[in-house]
Amino acid sequence: MRILIIKLGALGDVIIAMPHIQQIIHHYQAHEVWLLTAPEYGSLFSEFNHLRMQTFPRKGLRSVADPIRWVRSKSFDVVMDLQGSDRSKMMVSLSGAKKKAGLGPGFPYTHFPENKGIIDGEVHSFHRLNRLLEAAHIPIALDDPHLQGSSTDKQKVADWLKQQGISEQKIVLIHAGSSARWESKRWTTNHFITLATILTEQYGLAVIWLGGKEDIEINQKLVQFAGIDATGLFSLLELAELARYTYFAITTDSAPMHIIAATGAPVYALFGPTDWQRSHAVGQKERVLTHSVECSPCFIPQCPPEQGHKCLVDLKPEMVLNRLKQDGFLT
Repeated sequence: MRILIIKLGALGDVIIAMPHIQQIIHHYQAHEVWLLTAPEYGSLFSEFNHLRMQTFPRKGLRSVADPIRWVRSKSFDVVMDLQGSDRSKMMVSLSGAKKKAGLGPGFPYTHFPENKGIIDGEVHSFHRLNRLLEAAHIPIALDDPHLQGSSTDKQKVADWLKQQGISEQKIVLIHAGSSARWESKRWTTNHFITLATILTEQYGLAVIWLGGKEDIEINQKLVQFAGIDATGLFSLLELAELARYTYFAITTDSAPMHIIAATGAPVYALFGPTDWQRSHAVGQKERVLTHSVECSPCFIPQCPPEQGHKCLVDLKPEMVLNRLKQDGFLT
């Protein structure tokens, strides 16, 4: 048989779905299994055995017609839609596959969770995908995502740490940014400065600021007070290898949160405008940090001025430090 898995993004969602993709591959290991994903995520699956891959852009004219044409040409017997978007549903409906599994309910799927995966309060996408596997008669995944870089990735990270003179120190990775669209996810800059200064000056930890092009400006400001700027230096898998060196990490609700967590490193995630119960890093539920206010979660990318960003402004650096002390990281 020929099996297709559809998972196009976003990055954090792709990482959450990696254990489920592994389960599907294992279940159909005697058959031909394909993954349809976005080009920027292809490297994440380079070490997956028994998996073939096809990538298409997530946006633009080629994001719809080309993948549909490709899906139809392959004559898949089974399609597992882990995306659940209008675009992926169109691919499924036109695939010609006899078995079509998705989060559903109903058309175009033949297999879907009757309750959309919400059981006993389980609203996280990881659990919803497990309910999908159950509906498709595939064993569920364990909450243990795993990213593994190549030997080249490992060496690049080791060399960089040595060049920075911190290879022997306890390292703290911090991602202070967010996507340009979701500025409301960002903790107050002054809070990050206070926290990083205390971690470096009082506890002798080496702080590394992470991020991509959206984070250049904020990291350039932060590094003036403490830490080392690693903005844009590492690929996804190189970042995973860097995370293997970390003592602990502090992030916003962002892709680096999921990447670091997928290595098993402790990740303290700062949540405000989004629902941590739905999107916390897998395996890191107990390390989510929030400050309860009536308007949170609001799912608003730009906090209204009258609200004063209370959900994150009132989550003080002292609260984070106290939690780190409580967990034995700061003594």
